[in-house]
Amino acid sequence: MENEPTILNGRYKLIRRAGAGGMSTVYKAQDLSLGRLVAVKMLHETLTGDAEFLRRFQQEAHAAANLSHSNIVTVHDIGQDGHLYYIVMEYVEGKTLKELIRQQVETTGRPLPINRALELVVQICAGVGYAHRAGLVHCDVKPQNVVVTRDDRIKVTDFGIARALSQTFSGDDTVWGTPQYFSPEQAAGQAATPASDVYSIGIILFELLTGRLPFEGENPAALAIKHLREAPPPVTRYNPAVPQQLERIIGKVLSKEQAGRYRTAEQLGRILTAYQQSSREETGPVSSTRRNPAGAAGQNVAERETVFYQQQTPPRGQRREEINPEPVTVHIPVPAREGTDWTAVSLGILALLSLLGLIPLWYIIYLRYTG
Repeated sequence: MENEPTILNGRYKLIRRAGAGGMSTVYKAQDLSLGRLVAVKMLHETLTGDAEFLRRFQQEAHAAANLSHSNIVTVHDIGQDGHLYYIVMEYVEGKTLKELIRQQVETTGRPLPINRALELVVQICAGVGYAHRAGLVHCDVKPQNVVVTRDDRIKVTDFGIARALSQTFSGDDTVWGTPQYFSPEQAAGQAATPASDVYSIGIILFELLTGRLPFEGENPAALAIKHLREAPPPVTRYNPAVPQQLERIIGKVLSKEQAGRYRTAEQLGRILTAYQQSSREETGPVSSTRRNPAGAAGQNVAERETVFYQQQTPPRGQRREEINPEPVTVHIPVPAREGTDWTAVSLGILALLSLLGLIPLWYIIYLRYTG
């Protein structure tokens, strides 16, 4: 019967289609053996005809199944039912980070608040960094592969599939990946490394803070060339409220050379966490004093003025935590190194020469008394 539900291997009952991409279709399903909801990712048949890909896919999926972290979607099972190849994961209720970015810009005309963007990216770094410690590289970190729950918890998905695809289909004349987010070395057809994932996370952070991507192109080839050759625009061009210190961190993350970036996502996460902490200690809780001007919802992010902030004092009798203000980050200047005191240097040299000049005198006295 047409309406009869699909049950994979007599265990996973497909309930409804939850999403689709270039390499798979995702279904909300029920695990009949354990009585729980799961997500089943069904590989497209265009991929399952490649024996090398299937071998790598199973190998990478097994490695991904060993990842146990609160910011990574857990892999429960992989299987095959006839010509259907699938991977079973934990079911996460929420929306993709890409959907969240679009919703924020469409409803407010502005990107996410700086502090919220940092909190989300730090969680991405925690999940991807855990995989890096386990020797796994994601190869396709992008907002579409990040799920955000209602309480702003992050879950990174698609470990295994992306790496299997990149290893199978990337070569001298073929580049596999998402052009908006892949690194310069991936654009050049080279193998992805943890620093490649760091670059992709930097693109995500840029998008969260500005509501747009740093590079745009008419086609994937044009985007790849920009990743390889063009310097990314400064974040403050599109969001002047971003502090200079945070802008410098993003500039380092988006370096063309891998050696210029942070080595792993975990290292980047530590840098951003330290930056958040230092900003809170410097400013304390703050809130915006500027109301949105008329028509701001439709205003281009790049045309919006810088938002100024001031310290907010709670009304008498009200506790500070009840205001729930949003902290903002500030640039913490590093004091310049003082110039060289040449007078002191000259006096030191003269004293040394005077001391050396006494050596012949003491030698003559020594010879006279010993001779």
